[in-house]
Amino acid sequence: MLSKLITSALRALPALALMAGVSATNAHAQTADGYWQGVQKAGVLRCGAAVAPPYVMRDPATGEYSGFFADLCKEFADVLKVKPQFVDTTWDNIVAGLQAGKWDVSLALNRTPARAMAVRFSIPAMEYQISLAYNKNNPKIPATAVSVADVDKAGVTIAVMSGTAQDKAISTAVKNATIMRLPGNDETRLALTSKRADILVDASDTNQLLTQANPDWAVALNPKPALAKQGVSFGLPHNISAADVEVANIFLEEKVATGHVDELIHKAVDEVLKGAK
Repeated sequence: MLSKLITSALRALPALALMAGVSATNAHAQTADGYWQGVQKAGVLRCGAAVAPPYVMRDPATGEYSGFFADLCKEFADVLKVKPQFVDTTWDNIVAGLQAGKWDVSLALNRTPARAMAVRFSIPAMEYQISLAYNKNNPKIPATAVSVADVDKAGVTIAVMSGTAQDKAISTAVKNATIMRLPGNDETRLALTSKRADILVDASDTNQLLTQANPDWAVALNPKPALAKQGVSFGLPHNISAADVEVANIFLEEKVATGHVDELIHKAVDEVLKGAK
């Protein structure tokens, strides 16, 4: 298909024949080498990292990254025999940065149809769902609430990280409540604890950290029907070959099957809870 298009272009535009030939040669060389071979030649695996504990965390004092997806980035870099390099980004930019070639892998990316049109995905490292965390003493939240509709009321403010899968999910579901979009996890938690927001929408395991750290007032609800239930994966460049995707898949398949990912999750959760004390 590609060769036919190039041949047609050369016939129609002879003056561009040399340029087209050079472009085709470069593209072929890149495909023949493979994406991960290119990473190996560069000597570094660049991982786009947007903070969302316990998936990805960043120590503000040292700049060091942790969290179980950060650990997976380091371990995948070891497999490739290169150094891991974390590139700080936001959830609003984590797809666009991958498309622009600013990094090689996006960490902790939810598999959604919209994103799949822009990037490729590895197999999931874990399953994800969205929960609603709130103060159990808040009179705006009914004790009998089981769905988003039960809390979607005028006067209710919902905090969520801008650009995340949970932002997209709650934005579709909410008709009456006010959505407060904030840049990061620290800001959304502060909005809830300071009572500027009534509800915090986040990944269920992330909200579990909040409820475990604040058992005297914080509760979390997994709404029915679910807001979202998706796999969380490595995001990969859209033009990466199926063979190169398989390299990432085999790496994750073993880590999940052996229980290693569960170990990394527990380690990350312990780190968050220790820091919250």
